[in-house]
Amino acid sequence: MLRLVEFALFLLPFALFLAWRLALPRGPSRGLMIAACLALLVLAVSLAWMSGDDTLPPGATYVPPHLEDGAIVPGHGAPR
Repeated sequence: MLRLVEFALFLLPFALFLAWRLALPRGPSRGLMIAACLALLVLAVSLAWMSGDDTLPPGATYVPPHLEDGAIVPGHGAPR
């Protein structure tokens, strides 16, 4: 059963592309182009947002999580 689901997930993008080509044989409409541009804009903003989240300062060394006196100390950046 799992193989069938994996195969269906593999074929899903091809089926969606075929449905899109059959529904819009002349080419994409203006609304579709606006939606695609908005999707790219959301992607770019999310990538920019995630790239600046929780970064270490320059020159810092990452210290992985470890146990100290029976408590877990989370990973952090330590100066060299």
